[in-house]
Amino acid sequence: METVKENTIIQSQPNSSLYRTVWRWHFYAGIIFAPFLIILAVTGAIYLFKPQIEEVLYQDYYEVTPQGEKIPASQQIEEVRKLFPDAAVTKYRPGESADRSSEISILSNQEALTVFINPYTGESLGELNSEDRIMDKIEEFHGELMAGTLGDRIVELAACWAIVLIVTGIYLWLPKKKQSMAGVLFPRLNKGKKTFRRDLHAVPAFWVTAGMLFLIMTGLPWSGFWGTNFQSIATNSGTGYPPSIWVGSAPESTIKTKDIADVPWAAENLDVPASEIQGFIPLSIDDVVSIADREGVHPSYSIYIPQEKTGVYTLSAFPPKAQDEITMHIDQYTGAVLADYRYEDYGWVGKMVAWGITLHKGTQFGLMNQIISLLICLGIILVAVSGFYLWLKRKPKKEMGAPKASGKRNTKGFLLLLIGLGILFPLVGLTLIAVWLMDLFIIRRIPALKRFLNA
Repeated sequence: METVKENTIIQSQPNSSLYRTVWRWHFYAGIIFAPFLIILAVTGAIYLFKPQIEEVLYQDYYEVTPQGEKIPASQQIEEVRKLFPDAAVTKYRPGESADRSSEISILSNQEALTVFINPYTGESLGELNSEDRIMDKIEEFHGELMAGTLGDRIVELAACWAIVLIVTGIYLWLPKKKQSMAGVLFPRLNKGKKTFRRDLHAVPAFWVTAGMLFLIMTGLPWSGFWGTNFQSIATNSGTGYPPSIWVGSAPESTIKTKDIADVPWAAENLDVPASEIQGFIPLSIDDVVSIADREGVHPSYSIYIPQEKTGVYTLSAFPPKAQDEITMHIDQYTGAVLADYRYEDYGWVGKMVAWGITLHKGTQFGLMNQIISLLICLGIILVAVSGFYLWLKRKPKKEMGAPKASGKRNTKGFLLLLIGLGILFPLVGLTLIAVWLMDLFIIRRIPALKRFLNA
């Protein structure tokens, strides 16, 4: 009976062949990638509140009582060396407020540790292994499913196919006849359970579409394949860092800033200059802190300490607002600022991505930003779960329940759209080719599988 009603609905569309094709692609994309979108939405919703969560989890490490003047950074590092005499000190992060501890990163027995120091007394408040920080685990699961490169590609593939879901979903949502806004902008509560189930999926999907697309596009610059290529294009086209940030000529370097420090997206491909060894004694970390204060670096900065004789001090700030970002390279002997790269120096692509990242992370506009992003994440979960429930309620016992395959009549435009998306997002293109080959050489040759998939 349900199949008859389904066919009646399809036949009532102005272009049933196109409608059926779009519905079929939307169905399979949803079945395959909705679970990953739920994972991304859940982990993303948690990560939005990283500052608040970590303040609770690590309160004993973070909070100190101001008491006079802070002791020099060099003395704080010396206290850490006493606790870990064989460790290499890699990074120093002064607290951004008077009641915040300092963080000193070290490598000890092949472990990356962060030691929290009371900057007024030099007392250690404890240490954390980088691998044990809960929010870092959430971030890793969100970005690569804790599965390295393979996980990164799966997440990127799910994000790109979510765009296909959005495009096909909008087409299916668009009212085909003149009708009221019921079932379009708000669900119909008096048309029976089947209608309500459909509206529970379609209506929230419409409202969450813009936010979902925004989160996808601002997340993709972090991806390993699309993001890396996009970043290279931005840099090579001149919309990356400009030569004006260099004091003197830009260095010819095979080392990128992302190889030695955690820096803002726009600075990751910044060439690392070299310190000139002229018999000078390296600068004290206290001098570098003074340079940061003099240059007006945002107090959330970290100092990456050079491990080589030609290395440089690298200052990196990841403040809540994109316009406060900074990456700076300092000669470790002379204290000369070799590169000073700030938001105002970014090309238009760099500025756009910087804003996108801080909005994506929920920091640009504080709590309001977090709440809006949380609502989008909850909407994505609702749409994915309601779609899955809708499928289970209409699925025949011995079939997949997919809309039946249609001929090629009036579907060329849609296929061209898919090809365009496949070119724009290469992983989508590769999976389209894989689906075509699977259909050609497997599905069509196995009658039982063909019947199950309604192919």
